[in-house]
This record gives sequence, structure tokens and C-alpha cells, in this order.
Amino acid sequence: MTSLPSTRPVALASPWGGVERAGGLLVDFGGPEASSAPPVVLVHGLGGSHLNWVGIAPALAEHRRVVALDLPGFGLTPALGRDTSVNHNAALLSRFVHEVVGEPVVLVGNSMGGMVSLLLADRRPEQVVGLALVDPALPNPGARPDPQVAATFALYAVPRVGELVLTRYNSRFSDRQRVLGTVALCFADPSRADRDVVEAGIELAAWRRSLPDPESEFLGAARSLLRVLRGRREYDRIMRDLRAPVLLIHGTRDRLVPVSAARRAARLNPTWRTAYLDGMGHTPQLEAPEDVLGHLQPWLDSLDGPGTSDSADAADAAG
Repeated sequence: MTSLPSTRPVALASPWGGVERAGGLLVDFGGPEASSAPPVVLVHGLGGSHLNWVGIAPALAEHRRVVALDLPGFGLTPALGRDTSVNHNAALLSRFVHEVVGEPVVLVGNSMGGMVSLLLADRRPEQVVGLALVDPALPNPGARPDPQVAATFALYAVPRVGELVLTRYNSRFSDRQRVLGTVALCFADPSRADRDVVEAGIELAAWRRSLPDPESEFLGAARSLLRVLRGRREYDRIMRDLRAPVLLIHGTRDRLVPVSAARRAARLNPTWRTAYLDGMGHTPQLEAPEDVLGHLQPWLDSLDGPGTSDSADAADAAG
């Protein structure tokens, strides 16, 4: 069995009320004991972690239990030989909901986490009360992608080439440079990044660099994501047939998943509520957490049962 480096960071999310459990797989943000609202499970994107949610998790936890998990190959959860593909992570998420949470949940997924959440909702609809998709990974046929993003993922897709590119990148740049590079890609305005979240991300990146073969863990997930996007008909079918309530939140300046892809997805299923955030990038929950909460909280209230119609109407008006 592979042993982990002894310098594992601890309590990364503690400044935002997160408590690490299950060896870092789960970060629990708590919630009121008497709440009957369905729990919220936060699912990060490619290269992300539970830190992607610290801007909104404390506010959500005021009204319901909120947990974030680090999928295998990301955050504080090394893969240790496990498959990091989106399909395997959807299966893991299903086991997590069943064995750890113990009741149906609302999934809130960003980027790859949105894809993983959609896959689970299709396969195990009884586990999912609703889906909030924040700039999810989506196909965008016929549109011209961002040149830098397209070139990077084209290299990732090629066996051995992707490993070489990623290894060289990780060795050439410091942990701080790599985290700031991710911020520059995922934020429309990098100056909006919270300094404390960035510092926690750098600490996490330093630890992940010390793990055995982190490049393969990342590329396994990236390549599987691309395969799902290439199989567009099946992915479209999943979105079109989904019966769970959906809130789609998307930044209009997202370079990784253009807003045109979100508008296309919404046309596939007109029951989805939508909120397009002007001037925001790929991770609006970090770039503009109050804007995201302004749409997400009323929508969550609308799922809690009778007596919340005013909140539901407010969410419709906002979307």
C-alpha cells in the first residue's frame, strides 16, 4: 500500500467552519440540528477541492447540513490506485450519499462536479432531491472554444504527451504560480480572489505535489470528462430526461465552458431554472459568492416543502 507524505495539511477549511472527516474525504460545514431540509453535498471540479466552496458553504449551513467531498485524485483524497474517471467518481458519490449522508441530497456541482452530479442523478434519481449546476462541464458543438483551453485539453488527451506536458508544467512553476495561474484561468477578474483561499490552495498544492504520480490522477479524470463530452448524444439525453429540479448558474465570461453551452443545455430541458452572472468566470462561487447565494438560497428554499412558494417565485424572477 502506498504511504502518504507526513506533511499532510490539516484543517484547511477551518477558517470557514469546515471540519475534515474520514481522512479528508469529507469536509463537514455543519448545519442546524433541527433542520428538515435535505442536506447539500458540494462537488468540486477538475483540479479542485472542498476549498472551492468555502465562499458559500457557511451561509448555506445556516439552514441545512452542508458537506463537501474531495473526489479521489483531488484535494485531500489521493487516488491510491483508484480510477479517477467521472463515471467511477459518480459511483463513489452514490456510495457517499448512501453510506455517509444516509438520505437523498441536493447536489451542487461545479465544472466536472456538475458532470459527476448529472451522471449520478441519471443513474440513481432516488438519491437526488435537486441539482444546482455551477458552470458545469457541457458540450458546445459548433462553437469556437478558447484557444488556450482547447490547446491544453488537446495535449491532455494524448497518451504520454499529456503526462509529459503536465510533469514539465508542475516542475517549472512553483505552487504559488500554479495556483495563481488557475485563478487567472477560472476568474474573469483575478483580483476578486480571496487571499486566504488562495493561501490555503497553495498549501494544498504543495502537499499534492509530493504525492506519487499526481499527473495520472488528474489526467484520468480529464480524459474521461472529454470522452463524455464527445459522446454528446448520451449526455444530451441525460440532461433532456432529467426530472429532478435543476438550477443552472453560469458566468458569462467563462473561458472553459462558454455561456453559449449553458444556454444550449437549458434549451434541452426547459424546466431548468437559469441564472447567468454577468462578467463572471468559471468559478463564480469563489469570484462572486454573494451573487451565487442570491440565486442558490431561494432555489434551495423552494425544495424544502410547503410554505416556500415566495422563495421559489423569487428564484424564478432572478433566473
